[in-house]
Amino acid sequence: MTLFTKDNCEKCEYVKKRVDLKKLGVKVEVLGPDNPESLAHLAWHELVSLAETQLPILVLDDNSTLTGAIRIKNYLTAMREKKRSAAGRPNER
Repeated sequence: MTLFTKDNCEKCEYVKKRVDLKKLGVKVEVLGPDNPESLAHLAWHELVSLAETQLPILVLDDNSTLTGAIRIKNYLTAMREKKRSAAGRPNER
């Protein structure tokens, strides 16, 4: 999974501060003029127009996308809980 963000984005920071992205295997790509590789990756997913108005964007392993900080956080939190339950460690925080 890849989370596209940008600098000085409150919604992007909201997600990054509330979910352990690294632990979930989420790659964070910060969009900006100094990072052409991330812009190319965004274009490959055909998300440039969407990114102009809605960040963060989470690209899932099946290449579907989620937008909206709350929706992304809730999805990743649920994913974390499923992993914990599968490992026999429910409700750890």
